[in-house]
Amino acid sequence: MSIEIVPSEAHDGLTVTDHIEHTQFVLYTDRPVDPTPDDADAHYFPVGASVSVETGVIEIPRLAAVEARSGDGTLVTRGDDYSLPTGEYRVGIDPAPTKLYASFRSAFSVTTTDRTTRIEFDGPRSVSLGFRSLHQVPAGTIGTPTDPESLMRAVSLFGSALQTTSPERSFPTLRGHPPLLEPADELSVPEHVTPPDSGVRIVVPPEYRSLYPVVPLAYYFAAEVVPGEHPRITGDGWSHSLEPDLERRAAELLRRSFHLDCITRTEGFYPIDLHERAATDLDLDWAALYDAPLAERLGEHAAVPFERVEPELPQWTLTTDVRPAAENVEMLPFIAGELSLVRSPETVRRPGESDGERTAGFLRAPEPGAGEFFRGGTGLEASAAEGAGLARGAARRGVHGFIPDDADFVRPEPVETVEHAWVGDGVPLGANKATLDAYRSRLEVGPVEQSRISVLVVCNDELMREEGDVAELYGLRDIVQFDIEVRYDLTREELRTTLGADVDFLHYIGHVDERGMQCPDGFLDLREGTFDVGVDAFLLNACQSYEQGAALIDRGSRGGIVTLTDVPNSPATRLGRIIARLMNSGFNLRTALHVAQRELITGNQYIVVGDGGTTICQNRSGVALVIDSKRADEDRWDVIADAFPNGPYGIGTMTYLNLSSTDTNYYVPAEMRVEGVPRSEFLDFLNLETVPIFVDGDLAWTDELSLD
Repeated sequence: MSIEIVPSEAHDGLTVTDHIEHTQFVLYTDRPVDPTPDDADAHYFPVGASVSVETGVIEIPRLAAVEARSGDGTLVTRGDDYSLPTGEYRVGIDPAPTKLYASFRSAFSVTTTDRTTRIEFDGPRSVSLGFRSLHQVPAGTIGTPTDPESLMRAVSLFGSALQTTSPERSFPTLRGHPPLLEPADELSVPEHVTPPDSGVRIVVPPEYRSLYPVVPLAYYFAAEVVPGEHPRITGDGWSHSLEPDLERRAAELLRRSFHLDCITRTEGFYPIDLHERAATDLDLDWAALYDAPLAERLGEHAAVPFERVEPELPQWTLTTDVRPAAENVEMLPFIAGELSLVRSPETVRRPGESDGERTAGFLRAPEPGAGEFFRGGTGLEASAAEGAGLARGAARRGVHGFIPDDADFVRPEPVETVEHAWVGDGVPLGANKATLDAYRSRLEVGPVEQSRISVLVVCNDELMREEGDVAELYGLRDIVQFDIEVRYDLTREELRTTLGADVDFLHYIGHVDERGMQCPDGFLDLREGTFDVGVDAFLLNACQSYEQGAALIDRGSRGGIVTLTDVPNSPATRLGRIIARLMNSGFNLRTALHVAQRELITGNQYIVVGDGGTTICQNRSGVALVIDSKRADEDRWDVIADAFPNGPYGIGTMTYLNLSSTDTNYYVPAEMRVEGVPRSEFLDFLNLETVPIFVDGDLAWTDELSLD
């Protein structure tokens, strides 16, 4: 079973571990409890594990909204401070690291105390607790020929993953993962992969460069994709052109329709006040839209000019460039599942093209300042060359770092989204190099030998031991258990053995060049030989570590952060510490690097390889939160909080800020603005969770910030 529920060793209550998502939390009670498996049907929504306990209190160490429904599922109320009389209740608590439900008969009250949410009954009661992993897996694999027309038939089945065609499918937990694709001689569809009849059709020319950009639309609209000369999307009685500029028009329609669905769903099971509904000035009958079939609703969305809603749209999270080639078809389900915007460039610039730069000049590391040294040259070599300094790469004498002769660097066009991924040949500058093996790894769940999160810091150079102190930054969590180990000066065999261990995150500090990763007895080249890799995610903080990082992905790692150039030691050390704190706070690799790049210009020398959505733990808020603050006057602060989708808390998740100055709800991704927050309230807010905060443009951390 993926969810393990055991009595807590340190406190009265339960420790709940989701072995699929690597999440863990403690649920407190007012007395020792012995969980007994019970009937999952006790809960209104589906659960994967259910236990009963005898308790007078349920408390979780985070601020959450508690949603109370009557026994028949009717929503009674939702909030964090209320009381209800005796009755039969089905309660949902969100956010939590898993879906968390409680079923009981009692009067009860909900309160928040400091950093906890507390449900108190009118006495000891038998309470059924239900848990459901937020992990999503495909329902099966479709075999398909890879020519464009055959692929259209396969992509038309992606909508089978939707658990509803109502506006509620804008919630990530109701979308499901599209079925996988596998090249085959003829179309082969699992029996249970059956898309709903949405009445929506997408017409595009039968070519990869036209098909790939509409794949997320085919999924979200449960649309049939058919060949035709003029790109368009149609429903009963309406047609919306995707010309000119198919990629742009497809992206606009997806963003617009998703936005309007998030507003419309407030007419259904979740009638809450939503910021986006108040901010969007459209004369639409939201109640009628909620009840309308998908195709009719989409027709109404398409009729709204994009410029009418564009100012209110949040910055979308991800754009993925997919080269228009048959070998990339297996990536399509993963890209659609992330609701990424898609471009399919037939040509791409190499570094230096169109602006006169030479490739070597584009990739050259910045010159070291006075007293600075690079991570590119062994200590011995550095001391032998006066003024040459030391870099994070064990380059041969006279050479800073290593760019392989056959490296095919490409420079994708800039994107307007927060994150950028690249699918296809070449090493992308400034984008996540996404690979099929890494995305497949997110679906694989092997036997779990421990329920703690393991972090290994390896420092293979004594002059870089300052960064080895990052170990103290991992594990700064009160509800997540970490095993943290620091190892120095590993030999080749020790490093090979270490890489084969079951490790959630590897933070490597040292030298890399064309010979591999430097060890006291030589170099370990991860591209050669045969050995297993058990490392799930990694940061290789060394000069030009791309090749070694790519080898880790090829051998089974999910994702990591690597460098494309020589990196000066001081900023590399600082970036390593920033990434450590962000990964410890539950950020995924792509968003963590995005935040680091806001602070350090040298962060642009790093890219993500593999699955950029990889996390090692879940943060307290579920979504990834980055705060910008500015003093408004002596006692008040203006606050902007950006909420990024993260793991199971994907695009469409509802969120809000725990500030009494506002009770507004948003959908993710969101930019939440609150002006004039009193100093005392802002301090209480900062104490709720450790997250990055930019104060007048400079990065700090909420657990270290002083407002004086």
